[in-house]
Amino acid sequence: MKKNYFKKAVALAGAAAFAIGLAGCAAEEEAVVAPTTGDTAVVAEDLTIAFVMGAESDPFFQAMKLGAEEEAAAQGVTLIWQGDPSNYSPETQIPIVDAVLAQQPDGLVLIPTDPTALQASVAKAVAAGIAVANVDTRVGDLSDVLTFITGDNEDGGAKAAEAIANAIGYTDGETYEVVIGLTSATATTNVARKEGFESTIAANYPGINIVDVAYSESNPEKAATNVNNWLTKYPDLDGIFAIDGTNASGAAAALESKGLVGQVALVGYDAYPDNVAKIEAGIFTALIAQDPAAEARLAIQTLVDYLRNGTAPANAEVVIPNVTLDANTSAADLVKYTYVAN
Repeated sequence: MKKNYFKKAVALAGAAAFAIGLAGCAAEEEAVVAPTTGDTAVVAEDLTIAFVMGAESDPFFQAMKLGAEEEAAAQGVTLIWQGDPSNYSPETQIPIVDAVLAQQPDGLVLIPTDPTALQASVAKAVAAGIAVANVDTRVGDLSDVLTFITGDNEDGGAKAAEAIANAIGYTDGETYEVVIGLTSATATTNVARKEGFESTIAANYPGINIVDVAYSESNPEKAATNVNNWLTKYPDLDGIFAIDGTNASGAAAALESKGLVGQVALVGYDAYPDNVAKIEAGIFTALIAQDPAAEARLAIQTLVDYLRNGTAPANAEVVIPNVTLDANTSAADLVKYTYVAN
């Protein structure tokens, strides 16, 4: 019988400390039998957690993988890590989820590439007695999901709007043109960041016109092509909001190739090592950094605690704050927030 685990509660400040404080708990628990989201039982000493993301080559997911591997080792569980090498789409993700579920893991951490298309995958997992967590993105109906852990995406979009306005020297009465590069029209992270950006622009910077959006499917080459098209279509373009790391990388490459560094304000998402280095070079006005490793660690901790002890999290939705990195950020903080991968 299915249970509704999702209690609407958001832990904002202190979520990162919560993740760190939980590290290593349950590592020495005795083998016990605990229920899953179905009717089967799980022996704690043999737990397997599957982790399925969107595009495995993305440095954001590589940093998440490192956190997942570290936490799986600390908890003494087996980790199955799977994702399409480069494509971020439900068409490529759903068969991967099906293949992972066929291995009968005890828990599944799923980063859905689409909130609707991956809903059936969650239902399939729960019907098989597999506990499910969503990380970064989510399915539309969370009633079968044990926990949802993400960055503060709407806030990140708002921070990006502030950064672009500052970079272009926004003045009331003047008009400006900006564009938004996204990976997906439906991924919940992209949607929330775009909404945060748009609402902040509308409320505080009415002279900024968002003249276009385009999608890259997490492909930096396609993102670069989108930016090149914009630079032709909008010769007076003032700013670009690259809504995730792959779009940021593609946008930076396009501006560099056109010799427009410093002439078009570029605000990106995700602290890829190469992109962080480009802040000092003046290519990026700012980057909005997340903590993908902490998200992965907390997801595994939560699943293991549930599977071993039958304990559902007090706060089923955890929102981890973002950090803005720019030319004023200290060298120590740039190192601290840069994504680290294997």
